[in-house]
Amino acid sequence: MDRKARSAPVSTRERHHTVLDLEHFLPYRLSVLSNRVSGAIARMYSERFGLSVTEWRVIAVLGRYPGLSASEVAQRTAMDKVAVSRAVARLLESGRLQRDTDGDDRRRSVLKLSRAGYRVFDQVAPMAIAFEKRLLDGISAEERALLFRLLDRLDELELQAEAEGP
Repeated sequence: MDRKARSAPVSTRERHHTVLDLEHFLPYRLSVLSNRVSGAIARMYSERFGLSVTEWRVIAVLGRYPGLSASEVAQRTAMDKVAVSRAVARLLESGRLQRDTDGDDRRRSVLKLSRAGYRVFDQVAPMAIAFEKRLLDGISAEERALLFRLLDRLDELELQAEAEGP
């Protein structure tokens, strides 16, 4: 199906339902862009290291913030706890993660990258950074600063809306 056919509006006869203009619906646009960028980066590491997107995100977060629990990783990434738990299990099994007991709270287990995990992190992180640089090189420094301010503001607004409920 060509782009024109996919983007054609619903006919007048079919307009008895609410129209959701996805091309101008911010959550949809952000999701599509995120999936495209994540997919491009994933192609760099999936074949070479056999990692899923979720596994890479766990490695990336623990590379930056070692000593988090699986629940804290899920919270930082806004990923589903079950998906994170499965990724953690696979990474533990492959020797890329280590699980330790928290020194202050023996009931709490924390995760950190193993040497094998850091070897992956130290190879993939520069590729991800280079990809981001190529992406951001297409916009000016002012646009970049504005983009990050807007993303921060949208994040704040989303948290507010979530707290207020439906």
